[in-house]
Amino acid sequence: MDIDRIIEKAGGADEIAALAGVGLEAVRKWRQSRMVPTKHWPALLRVPGIALQDLTADLTTTETQQEQERETDVSNPCPPGANAALVLADGTVLWGRGFGAHTEGAVGELCFSTGMTGYQETLTDPSFAGQIVTFTFPHIGNVGTNADDNEAPKMAALGAVVKEDITAPASWRSHEPFAAWLRDHGRAGISGIDTRAITRTLRDNGPQTAILAFPENGRIDTDSLLNRARQWPGLEGMDLAKEVTRPKRIWTEGVWHSTKPVRENRRRVVAMDYGAKDNILRCLVTAGCDVTVLPATATAEEILELKPEGVFLSNGPGDPAATGTYAVPAIRKVLDANVPVFGICLGHQLLAQALGGKTYKLERGHRGANQPVKDVETGRVEITSQNHGFAVDEKSLPADVKVTHVSLFDGSNEGIASTTKDAFSVQYHPEASPGPSDSFYLFERFVAVMDRRAKAGA
Repeated sequence: MDIDRIIEKAGGADEIAALAGVGLEAVRKWRQSRMVPTKHWPALLRVPGIALQDLTADLTTTETQQEQERETDVSNPCPPGANAALVLADGTVLWGRGFGAHTEGAVGELCFSTGMTGYQETLTDPSFAGQIVTFTFPHIGNVGTNADDNEAPKMAALGAVVKEDITAPASWRSHEPFAAWLRDHGRAGISGIDTRAITRTLRDNGPQTAILAFPENGRIDTDSLLNRARQWPGLEGMDLAKEVTRPKRIWTEGVWHSTKPVRENRRRVVAMDYGAKDNILRCLVTAGCDVTVLPATATAEEILELKPEGVFLSNGPGDPAATGTYAVPAIRKVLDANVPVFGICLGHQLLAQALGGKTYKLERGHRGANQPVKDVETGRVEITSQNHGFAVDEKSLPADVKVTHVSLFDGSNEGIASTTKDAFSVQYHPEASPGPSDSFYLFERFVAVMDRRAKAGA
């Protein structure tokens, strides 16, 4: 077993530090060096499940053998202390320390997220499918993981890039250390990376393809990795909604600890799952909806068969133009049936296409929290959470579609509404609550539209 598994076997960093009679700083250095000093072995051997061969084989012989291989293998220039690499398509090679599941190379679009909290929600957000996430906040993994903070059953992002080594969980809510959680999801992370340098590169040069390698044998061929990164086609033209969508289901769970009263007259809503975050569905329930979730490929006939009072279009990954080949025709038929529509993120982009607009790839995507958005009609500024690399082209919108929200970062579109149909959408994530509840009114607006039509007998 490796050093992380030994620490886990001992019961965590606090327990192993107490066993060895050292401080947590020493344990942190053990993680960096990937070994425990021999003078502490007798204490560890008292732990059930840790044997001498675990300490000698994996932490000495194997690493010595790998080091010898590196010295004689010019295609594996892995420096001492490193066992993983992040290779960018522009030729940049960043060495670091891998954690989580081993991988010969996960290739995707490298992006960064500015959120100071919520790394588990970020990595399980289906909108991050096809992407490797760099966290600008340096201390990631320090509160561990739990069963409640996932936005989907599986981790969607391809990998995590962080600055500091992962420390032991420091939260009463933690069920499992971050590295172990990544292993469970079959994903890798890399630490010891200059995340500020990556952020500047992406800010100045736009999206970059990258590949994250954390091979089990420790041998890293950077030339091969670079070739693989350069061959990846990119997210443009890629439909990922089909990969992250889930089967039809009834959703009944509301927002945790909500103080809002439970509505008696609830509205039947079909939520189209292009990669829906669970908390969006919770918000719909709390706002007063009975929610049936349908997969991304559901037809208009399947949607309308449920006699919805409203249809919700969810967030999701990939190129909206690619997903739109099958989603837009269904949305248009829903609009023609005079059913109210509300969309978020990818759902916003798909609604724009259904109303006659177009989308394009942003030079720099919007990912993270604390992003200001202005409501054009009221002048109110909302602090929002965002995760998108594509946007609606305002110039392509027809005359009967108005702009409702704009980004105060770059002026890109953040919301639209039809002037002839009950249909509106926003680019940002109102359910993520960075404000913390600046934008919940959008769910209430959707329900109010359905209430008004029910009262009018529409």
